[in-house]
Amino acid sequence: MRKILVTGGTVFVSRYVSEYFADKGDAVYVLNRNHRPQPRGCTLIEADRHQLGDQLRRRVFDAVLDVTAYTGKDVSDLLDALENVQDYVLISSSAVYPETAPQPFAESQQTGANKYWGAYGTDKIEAETELLRRVPGAYILRPPYLYGPMDNVYREAFAFECADQNRRFYLPGKGEMKLQFFHVRDLCRCIEAILDRHPAEHIYNVGNEERITVRDWVSQCYRAAGHRAEFVEVYRDISQREYFPFSDYEYQLDITRQKELITDTVPLEKGLSESYYWYCGHKDEVRRKGYIEYIDRMQDH
Repeated sequence: MRKILVTGGTVFVSRYVSEYFADKGDAVYVLNRNHRPQPRGCTLIEADRHQLGDQLRRRVFDAVLDVTAYTGKDVSDLLDALENVQDYVLISSSAVYPETAPQPFAESQQTGANKYWGAYGTDKIEAETELLRRVPGAYILRPPYLYGPMDNVYREAFAFECADQNRRFYLPGKGEMKLQFFHVRDLCRCIEAILDRHPAEHIYNVGNEERITVRDWVSQCYRAAGHRAEFVEVYRDISQREYFPFSDYEYQLDITRQKELITDTVPLEKGLSESYYWYCGHKDEVRRKGYIEYIDRMQDH
């Protein structure tokens, strides 16, 4: 049994990670402000990560899984509060790679500002930099779009809602842009492999090997909901983010290193079916956006 500290624990990735390791028999402690229901089988440390005082001083953890660090200060404040650090795994992002870099992005490439991700990407770079400065042996994971049960982001949930309402789906152009996804359970499997094996590499791109066009992704979301997608191709001079949950930005991660950790990933069709099953029982937890309302207004003009 490991004693694990997970930052967050109440929303999507941090909640899934917490319950995954608790189900494995680990003693999982979650650090959050107790504003939402807590994950199953975990022990709450109620605090703001920026105002920890001595709350962590007399606690020793075998691993820290930092899911909610977005800035260098997020990392430094947590490290200042910890008496000692053994294994530390930071969930970073593929947003740390500049859009101008050669693709597929490899871990050895220089990180930098990305115009599509803005401050989110540069803040994640600062978080990585601060962590490796303070804990050179820490591990960093850089996923693309994460999905799966507990996902409250309005991406597949948007497609599911359109499917359930028998709506035609408004697609940017022909929908040929390709995206890379990663199931949150596979993220947990990578973390578990790191904690078990302590591999030599410390930065890992993680993701499905195959990419999928947004047209095919929507079609799979509709099938998961038991429907067949029909499309309206949009060619108007408007930002696709007004009616579609992804920016007009196609990229690919090199996940060669990941194969040292796990050799297979959840098939997207299976993962989306799991996502739809969760969505049906938790629609009120999704952070809904106004895409459908915008589409309805667009139809009127």
